[in-house]
Amino acid sequence: MAGKLYLCATPIGNLEDMTLRVLRTLQEADLIAAEDTRNSIKLLNHFDIKTPMTSYHEYNKIEKGKDLIRQMQSGKTVALITDAGTPGISDPGEELVRMCYEAGVEVTSLPGACACVTALTLSGLPTRRFCFEAFLPTEKKERQEILKELETETRTIILYEAPHRLVRTLEELAEFLGERGISVCRELTKKHETVFQTTVAEALEYYREHAPKGECVLVIEGKSRDAIRAEEQKKWEELSVKEHMEHYLSQGIDKKEAMKLVAKDRGVSKRDIYQELLEK
Repeated sequence: MAGKLYLCATPIGNLEDMTLRVLRTLQEADLIAAEDTRNSIKLLNHFDIKTPMTSYHEYNKIEKGKDLIRQMQSGKTVALITDAGTPGISDPGEELVRMCYEAGVEVTSLPGACACVTALTLSGLPTRRFCFEAFLPTEKKERQEILKELETETRTIILYEAPHRLVRTLEELAEFLGERGISVCRELTKKHETVFQTTVAEALEYYREHAPKGECVLVIEGKSRDAIRAEEQKKWEELSVKEHMEHYLSQGIDKKEAMKLVAKDRGVSKRDIYQELLEK
């Protein structure tokens, strides 16, 4: 009988956030695969868990993943844990899940602590729609492309950032996103947890003077749809009505439909467009 992969969420700071289900699974599994065994052994020792442990991380995820698959296919159960939080969120666990499905190995996820959701609910910003970008890419071109995409993102944005890179990231956010509301969440679930509700510009000014400590989650206000519409309308208003009409006529759109589109773009009635064209 084939084994199974258990994705086990572990605390992001406060050890009391460990669930009873995860504790039982870690105790009963045949093997625990951990992102950093030196870090995870402290957690296992705290809860007196004696299950054998092996390393599974970004640099061995393919070869070790194949080995774990073979063990699960032979009937063993494997519990996957990350340094903190839910496996598969911004860590190599997603690769092992994919490999399991390709190999026909069953996977289940045991919910628990997750920094991005914890920060979102604490942020005071809209929670119904959000996008999670984790850590921005380090490669300059890809990083710029992602930031450019986020310029017009209307959903609440969640980013992870290390303290020593926070100022640089805030500088880029100020450049690409402009003046937005932001909540800088630090040391989540720990004794010195803080949620700094401010703007991108004010956060940048503050952290230039006060070096941040601890991992940060940035929750950023999405761009308002009203602002996007205003920018689009302004862009069209830079053209004359005749030039605006030509933009659509050159695409093979008939005059009546072109007038309707121009009126919609400029936020006026079709009659207004007709009248202005007559006057020309």
